Amino acid sequence: MTQQKSFTQVENELISKFRKKVNEAESTEDVKKAFVWCVQELFTKISEGAITLRADELRLQLEGEPFVIDETLRAGEAFAGVWNNSDLPRIVGRFAELAVNQYRHLAKNPARTEAKIRN
Repeated sequence: MTQQKSFTQVENELISKFRKKVNEAESTEDVKKAFVWCVQELFTKISEGAITLRADELRLQLEGEPFVIDETLRAGEAFAGVWNNSDLPRIVGRFAELAVNQYRHLAKNPARTEAKIRN
């Protein structure tokens, strides 16, 4: 049986900044950017810079799984080793769920977004 590595401490370090960014998002695009930023920070911290995520390698989705990570990145040995033997899928999933909820909220209330932009 393999040992699972836990990164909840890093999640806890990032969650308050992430919530702040998501809650202050003025558009759905801002929510996407906050999600990508958070996951990039997460991987930078846990891998000490060995695994870098580009913005185009990570997508937030409204249907099905809340996020998609590029197959090329997932196939990489360093990424796969950490991803498959830790709680990272659950952590990224929790970040994605928060982002998707705010994304839907902003998409339903475009007047709020437009009012923020005008001010």
